[in-house]
Amino acid sequence: MKTITKYSAFLFLLLAAVSCKKDFLDKAPDDDLTIADVFSNRDYANNYLTNVYSHLPDEMVWADNKDNPFHGAADELKQFYPPSFCNSMTSGAWDANSTVINPWARNYAGLRKANIFIENIDKVPLDQFYTKEARDRQKGEAIFLRAFYHFLLVRLYGPVPIADSSISLDTDFKSIRRQPLQKCVEYIVSQCDQAAALLPPRITSETEYGRPAKSAALALKARVLLYMASPLFNGNPDYVNVKDHEGVQLFPAFDANRWQVAADAAKACIDQTQAAGYALYTSPGNNPIKNYQEIFYMNNNQEVFFAYNDGTYDGLDVYNEPLSLAGFTLHAPTQDIVDQYEMANGLRPITGYTADHTPIINAASGYTETGFTDAPGPDNLYVAGTSNMYVGREPRFYASINFSGSVWKTRTGGLEFWFKGADGKLRAGGGNYSVTGYLLKKLSDPNFVFKPQEKRTLRTWIFFRLGEQYLNYAEALNEAQGPVADVYKYVNLIRNRSGLPALPGGLSKDDMRERIHHERQIEMAFESHRYFDCHRWKISETTDNGNMYGLNIYAGESKTDPAFFKRTVFERRVFEKKHYLWPMLKSETDKNPNLLQNPGW
Repeated sequence: MKTITKYSAFLFLLLAAVSCKKDFLDKAPDDDLTIADVFSNRDYANNYLTNVYSHLPDEMVWADNKDNPFHGAADELKQFYPPSFCNSMTSGAWDANSTVINPWARNYAGLRKANIFIENIDKVPLDQFYTKEARDRQKGEAIFLRAFYHFLLVRLYGPVPIADSSISLDTDFKSIRRQPLQKCVEYIVSQCDQAAALLPPRITSETEYGRPAKSAALALKARVLLYMASPLFNGNPDYVNVKDHEGVQLFPAFDANRWQVAADAAKACIDQTQAAGYALYTSPGNNPIKNYQEIFYMNNNQEVFFAYNDGTYDGLDVYNEPLSLAGFTLHAPTQDIVDQYEMANGLRPITGYTADHTPIINAASGYTETGFTDAPGPDNLYVAGTSNMYVGREPRFYASINFSGSVWKTRTGGLEFWFKGADGKLRAGGGNYSVTGYLLKKLSDPNFVFKPQEKRTLRTWIFFRLGEQYLNYAEALNEAQGPVADVYKYVNLIRNRSGLPALPGGLSKDDMRERIHHERQIEMAFESHRYFDCHRWKISETTDNGNMYGLNIYAGESKTDPAFFKRTVFERRVFEKKHYLWPMLKSETDKNPNLLQNPGW
């Protein structure tokens, strides 16, 4: 099998295009392939399966109106690229007519192809596959993709039509209706179970990276059940009266047992994957910063279940590169998330804010916002003269955030995001610059070089990893049983990997919930989780609404100028209750009014 990349998705289409320069009547037998032709030949069928993968979202592409507006639309990032759809979302300037990306169409196109493959793969002569297991594995891959595409729809739209078979051209599309959310989730779970039974425990061959194993199917099952147990979908009073035109209730009543079901699924995933050899990633020297940082550029490491192979795509690296290294500087973390990173001693530096957003500093943490350090940071993390705001922070902070004074690649003298600095607004002129005074470091490959001669690296986007499952299990188990021993165990495993002390004992269920929410915010920052976590917890009206803060990028004469280090509003965001679910495009509901638009749209 060949590694799945976005480029190989076109192989099947090329098969039908090889005769472009031939006379129309002078065609080889494989120039026009019917479904029957495709599934009479193993190689054609393999290429068709490759094309089913082509509808996976390329979540590494953030800025170009592709598949991932979720970071810029959450409280973790400002994306300085005005055409990006996330900026329409944060301003409230989007509706059923103006959604410029269309996950609805992309996922249903993928589902149609997956269904055709599943319905026809058994027609390929078995002797071409050598073994029944090889054919069943391909079927398992398509079933997993069918489950995943349904999940990608549910996480945005809630109840959706279930596409469990291909649709013929003479189908009356008005007969297609959204199914109750519980049925959608039950269907996804059933597909995950079917896929898991057909897939190998783990992918170990480099030529097969990008294909799912049993681990991916179980991880998807655990995630969708966690979403189903959460307040957005589990007895949400805002949706209790949402019914279709036939009076069918689309959202379920509350069921506390959903948390235990989600916990059981996450634990089953953890047990299976660890038995298959997966483990939390640790760097060769067990450096707590690299333990975390390297997860995202050491491709297909022992923690990763399923990832999208993006070839040598350089966008994320270029957009995270500072101006002084000729980068585009598009991804600017907010002060709001910077404040959330703990100190090295495991204590929160800031416990809240006054009415004017002045931080309430936790004196016991050792954090201070005044003055500048006289000495460079350990392991050359930052230079002397760096603001004390960034001294003594937890390892994941240094793995994730570039700040004024931080050392990055050849910028051994420290980055300079203040107004007149080498990476500041004045240098940018009319171009891109960090609007918050920070630049994203996580997900960047330190081996990437943009100028003077570009040196690209192979990149992947992680869909599922073991660290997420630890936190999924801890959250669901705490909600089901309270802070029992396993809750502490799996949160502490995540913290200990990054050099942080264990959680204090004696936490209440509510206290543990807050700790787990915080741990998810930091551990899974910038991985497309924060947007959906805030939605499913129903807190986006707070986190994604109102003033967003950075530093005062219009001030600063030097790295020790306090004027730059003042919290400053860079944007006021709009989040309305209707934004918890996306609207279906009006073009879709016009074609089929029985789809029933989401509330508020």
